[in-house]
Amino acid sequence: MSGNRDSILPPLEWLSAQHPPAPAAVSDWLMEPGSMTRRFERHCGRVHVEPQRECFVTRDQLGEEAEHLPDSPRYWLREVVLLGDNQPWLLGRTVIPLETLTGPDLALVDLGTLPLGRYLFSSDELTRDYIHIGRQDALWARRSRLRLAGKPLLLTELFLPASPLYATGSSVPE
Repeated sequence: MSGNRDSILPPLEWLSAQHPPAPAAVSDWLMEPGSMTRRFERHCGRVHVEPQRECFVTRDQLGEEAEHLPDSPRYWLREVVLLGDNQPWLLGRTVIPLETLTGPDLALVDLGTLPLGRYLFSSDELTRDYIHIGRQDALWARRSRLRLAGKPLLLTELFLPASPLYATGSSVPE
């Protein structure tokens, strides 16, 4: 389980290879290699972000997320609700080491209502180290460590009940 009591994200259970796999239609969403924002845009007229929390935090405030990032004196934390046609579809939490926030990537602290995916996937220097799949009761989640020009950041996404991920007919939360 992971979770930070101050986070908008509830505690999440990260699945291991011993867990049954996600249904294929759900896995297709969770393993999306491109921008989730762009994928959501194919299912609605408008995607927008409502920032919930944006601030610097220390390593001890990260909990188990710290295991996925290098030591840093501070980390930029951004938590948002992403909405499709004004319906909450996703809770997002991004943790960025101070050392990643250099040069043009310092703009990550000023995204405001801009979806993270619009910034990240406009870069030719974006790579993804991994995607972990998780659950929170009936809801699906994923966590990715991404790199901008080799510099890491951690993105956790929890798909809310109205998300089109559940429109596949598989694992629809009640």
